[in-house]
Amino acid sequence: MSDFIISACSTADLSKEHFEKRDIKYICFHYELDGVQYPDDLGETIPFDKFYKAMTDGAETKTSQINEAEFTEYFEPFLKEGKDIIHFCLSSGITGVVNSANIAKNMLKEKYPDRKSYIVDSLAASSGFGLLMDKMADLRDEGKSIDEIYHWAEDNKLKLHHWFFTSDLTFFVKGGRVSKTAGFVGGILNICPLLNVSFEGKLIPRYKIRGKKKVIQATFEKMQEHAQDGKDYSGKCYISQSACYEDAKALADLIEEYFPKLNGKVEINNIGTTIGSHTGPGTVALFFWGDERVD
Repeated sequence: MSDFIISACSTADLSKEHFEKRDIKYICFHYELDGVQYPDDLGETIPFDKFYKAMTDGAETKTSQINEAEFTEYFEPFLKEGKDIIHFCLSSGITGVVNSANIAKNMLKEKYPDRKSYIVDSLAASSGFGLLMDKMADLRDEGKSIDEIYHWAEDNKLKLHHWFFTSDLTFFVKGGRVSKTAGFVGGILNICPLLNVSFEGKLIPRYKIRGKKKVIQATFEKMQEHAQDGKDYSGKCYISQSACYEDAKALADLIEEYFPKLNGKVEINNIGTTIGSHTGPGTVALFFWGDERVD
């Protein structure tokens, strides 16, 4: 047993089984569906298919981050047990949750001065955040200390790539990420934007691609271009998707065929309810280790 815990926000979009198997603790974001608040608890309260069906049927969604009181209540039992904490937050380019975690950490420091707590801005999202967490669990299991894990994360987190596309612009328009005019034209021309997460942890539209087949190919080509060791990539690869498993599987098939040294099969997860409230259904996101994100 290690003398510290590894922790994440539920927005790392792994399955509950994955979190438990790797002994990664998590705290849940919240979302609203037609004015009723629910925890973003990995599809436990509302299964993902029902959540995305509700969005398609016109349900209104809102999200709220974890506040400092919730973090304090979550962190304290670990500190009471004599455990140190390293907690990873959803990217500061998307949410201010890292500030709430740091406030809680500083408040608890006075009460537990002998305990060590690290808060890490992951600059990652969805199962890219999850892929980072999986690596942290590997390092812990190799016997690395909490300090070594913290420094490894800070030194390497920008080597984690996120590339994603959507075949349904409805919710990007609704959330203001795409203008109504661009959304209308994009719908007519069957435009699927290809986006990534920048070095600042922000979602940035990079390319406009016509047609789903072409955007799946373009996403795959980004992994060819950026993956660590090129065709000899031997890391793990995760995909997350929102109610479009077949599109995710088509991308996974291309990757598994091209990268013979891949560590296991491509793991396909669901985009959780916090991220999914903004993307809506029809989004596929690809995550892998590669060269450093510089823009």
